[in-house]
Amino acid sequence: MADKPRMQGEGDRESAKRYNKDTKEFVRSGRVEEAARKAGEGDEKEMERAEKSGEDRAKELDPAVARDYSKPTK
Repeated sequence: MADKPRMQGEGDRESAKRYNKDTKEFVRSGRVEEAARKAGEGDEKEMERAEKSGEDRAKELDPAVARDYSKPTK
């Protein structure tokens, strides 16, 4: 029975350790800027739809977004 991997539930420690290790290796590799730039090259209309979808589900708007408080919201 020692040969079989032990089943673990959601949020298991082994997966967390593996994720943390892989994330640290990725950051150290220096490919973060390239990946971020590549992620930003998506279809503009698709990105706007995704942002709108996220805003529709949000309880409140991001405080970093400039707003015109003279106009009422929804």
